[in-house]
Amino acid sequence: MTARSVAFSRTRLTELMVPSFANFGGKVHGGVILSLMDKVAYACASKHAGAYCVTVTVDGVEFLQPVEVGDLLHLDATVHYVGNTSLVVGIKVTTENIKTNEVKHTNNSFFTMVAKDDNGKPVAVPELELSTHYEMRNFVTAIRRSKIRKEAQVKLQRDYDAFIPKEDFALLDAHRCTVTFERDEVPAKRNVED
Repeated sequence: MTARSVAFSRTRLTELMVPSFANFGGKVHGGVILSLMDKVAYACASKHAGAYCVTVTVDGVEFLQPVEVGDLLHLDATVHYVGNTSLVVGIKVTTENIKTNEVKHTNNSFFTMVAKDDNGKPVAVPELELSTHYEMRNFVTAIRRSKIRKEAQVKLQRDYDAFIPKEDFALLDAHRCTVTFERDEVPAKRNVED
């Protein structure tokens, strides 16, 4: 399988933000933007993989600025990393005011996608050809982001498993919540679904 360059699958999606995309505050719904991000991530990953791709994780969605009705939303996607069957697609989202041509950066995000064959089984993807220091930096950063995410998941699970109500009540005192049960009450074991 021949390696493919970052430029090979670079994808840009531009969409006009129309009134039906707006929330009650008059700004574009975050869900609309997330849907478009998923679409551009799919297009970029599938082009690189030469196969159908599905979204596995989404990292780093932080809306830095609101998106206005009437703006053009630009979503620029590039493959940052490839594993055996997975790809990380970096997406930069900007808005452009049609009247003033002002461009605002609204967010960056990273979608991990997995390539699938016609039977829904993971399929190998081509290697990524890195032709600049910037592309190398993106690849290395994706490796580090994955490691940090896995370490955080392990730590959060340990914290969840080590939950001791009597000791953890002190954490709540500085936060905006009210405890309406007895602090000496021993919790019953809960199902994973709870």
